[in-house]
Amino acid sequence: MGEEVLVGVGSVLDAETARAAILAGAEYVVGPTLNLDVVAMCNRYGLPCVPGAFSPTEILTAWTAGADVVKVFPATKLGPQFFKDVRGPLPFLKLTPTGGVNLETAGEFIKMGAWCVGVGSALVKKDLVANKDFAGLTKLATQYMDIAAKAKG
Repeated sequence: MGEEVLVGVGSVLDAETARAAILAGAEYVVGPTLNLDVVAMCNRYGLPCVPGAFSPTEILTAWTAGADVVKVFPATKLGPQFFKDVRGPLPFLKLTPTGGVNLETAGEFIKMGAWCVGVGSALVKKDLVANKDFAGLTKLATQYMDIAAKAKG
C-alpha cells in the first residue's frame, strides 16, 4: 500500500521482539509498559517508540529515555483531567491515552492535553469488521477525526 498505510507493531514487551518486528518492516513500536531496552532499540533504528506508562514518574522516565510519545495506559482509570495535571509541570510531554477512549471521551482527552488518542475496540468494532462494513468503519474513523480537529481548535 506504499505510503498510504503506516504499519507498526503493538504490545511489544522486549527488545528482541522490537528488533524482529523492525527487521520485518514495522515502522513504529508500541508497548503496554515501559521497557527501556525497547526504547533504546527503536532509537537505534530511528523508529518512533510509544511505550506505556501509568505514573508521572514512569511517563517522565519514558520521555527522558527517548520515547516519541508516551502511551498512558490504562487511561480509563485516570481520565482526561490526569493529562492536564501531568502536563502542568511537564508541558513538553507528548501523551496519548489508550483504554477508555471513545466518541464521548476522545475530545476531552485532547482538550486536556493529549497529543493524540489511541482508539481500539471503540473504533474497530467487531460487528463492522465481521460484516466487512468498510463504509461503516470509515464513517466511524471520520467521526474521530472530526472530534479531534474540533478539540484542537
